[in-house]
Amino acid sequence: MIDISESVMQFLLAFIVVGPLLGAVAALLPAPPGLKGKSPEQAVLRHGVTVTGAVLIAAIVLALGFDHDQPSKMQASTDISWIPALDVRIHLGIDGISLPLLVLTALLTFLCALYSYFKMPAGPGPKAFVALLLVLESGTLATFAVLDLLLFFLAFEMVLIPMYFLIARWGGEGRGQASWRFILYTLLGSVVMLLGLLLIGIKAGTFDMMALATDNGRSLTASVQVIAVLAIGLGLAVKTPMWPLHSWLPDAHTAAPTVGSVLLAGVLLKMGTYGFVRILLPIAPDGFRTFAPYLAALAVVGIIYGSLACLALAKQGAKGDLKRLIAYSSVGHMGFVLLGIATMTPTGVNGALFANIAHGLITGLLFFLVGALKDRTGTTDLETLAGETGAALYGKAPRLGGLLAFAAVASLGLPGLAGFWGEMLALFGAFQPAEGLSRPAFLTFMAIGAFGTLLTAAYLLIVVRRVCMGALPPDAPALPDVRSYEFAAWTPLVALTVVGGLWPKALLGLSDPAVQQLLAGGTR
Repeated sequence: MIDISESVMQFLLAFIVVGPLLGAVAALLPAPPGLKGKSPEQAVLRHGVTVTGAVLIAAIVLALGFDHDQPSKMQASTDISWIPALDVRIHLGIDGISLPLLVLTALLTFLCALYSYFKMPAGPGPKAFVALLLVLESGTLATFAVLDLLLFFLAFEMVLIPMYFLIARWGGEGRGQASWRFILYTLLGSVVMLLGLLLIGIKAGTFDMMALATDNGRSLTASVQVIAVLAIGLGLAVKTPMWPLHSWLPDAHTAAPTVGSVLLAGVLLKMGTYGFVRILLPIAPDGFRTFAPYLAALAVVGIIYGSLACLALAKQGAKGDLKRLIAYSSVGHMGFVLLGIATMTPTGVNGALFANIAHGLITGLLFFLVGALKDRTGTTDLETLAGETGAALYGKAPRLGGLLAFAAVASLGLPGLAGFWGEMLALFGAFQPAEGLSRPAFLTFMAIGAFGTLLTAAYLLIVVRRVCMGALPPDAPALPDVRSYEFAAWTPLVALTVVGGLWPKALLGLSDPAVQQLLAGGTR
């Protein structure tokens, strides 16, 4: 780690949040300053790579300057009065919970910008595309950095419009209906969430998340906590998405362009689960405890439902779309995250945070690979891809087939890869839930969740068999294998998936002290 002054850390965090927004404005200018290409289109795409690259570098420097000996301490803090009448402050800061999500967002957005530079999605010109991508990045990064409830809501909502247009203008078949379902579901959930946030702020007398976490619900009556958790939880559950509020997700993923699917699965879903950990657990613990068994029950239903939906799509003869299958798999994987949070234990919450990062890496890679497969074959329909004897991707494009198999076994939770630890810790947390929660109920949830891991392995192995294996006919045309820009965009995800699996302490060492303090009812 490197020694960086607090003022520099504050500047870096402010730049990470505001930089993409300024870059979005610059992308709409007649010519992005200082970036010339063979055409204006190439110049603006290069601008997107440059801005997201600068934000990623700033995020890495911020992570290197982070005091890893005190990950529970809020660092790089900025606290400026913004609306005195409402006591709303521009309050930024990071700890061991938010830092990994901040770096993940910066990394995935940069990789998406790099991928789009070489493979721009079909649709309108790149100016609006790059501007929307940067606004989306700014809103997501702000969500993980702000420490004021109203600013959190504004950042939470900031991502909706750019994602809506990315799906509606650059998406594939069915993009109109998919984009409308996305915006309507999330907006309706957000309206309810805003009421809950206002209730907490008014009753507690402050919107400051650190002050509210330190208070640990003591200034809120039990009934206020229950109402607030119900309202805020509904809004967060839609974004997560939790069964049965998930139905917007498969359509959105199926219609979205490749980079839209990567960002939607990789970072936008994490905003919901982050809200559960950052807001509801420390600020309204008694209200959360009331709903924790119901949250866990819905989480395990989502695990089984998502896995069965994927099995139905993967089986021979089914008209299954590969992008839709991966979207349903996210419902199951995020079910493990919600189960870990619902245990209200350090083990479960740490598992949920680890699973968040692992899902972002692995599912981001899966959507990149499926997008590449569609570019080469013109379809993501499993029956068309597999044919009667299997697609034989190992023979047609061995590196692409190998990467798809790697991402699949990582997603099913193979020990030694990042997907294993989060789900295992979530199940361990359910084995011994927090005091006041029914252990027999959570043991039942643990058993159902463990069965879900078997279903996950089943459908992912079926996909690998159908798409990657099979006899290669002598006259079968070869597919282009992994291209250089694809290699550059996917290698970091592969490497981090391996590192996360072999060295889980890198993440758990950051999150555990912060989670321990958060659950104990304090933050510094």
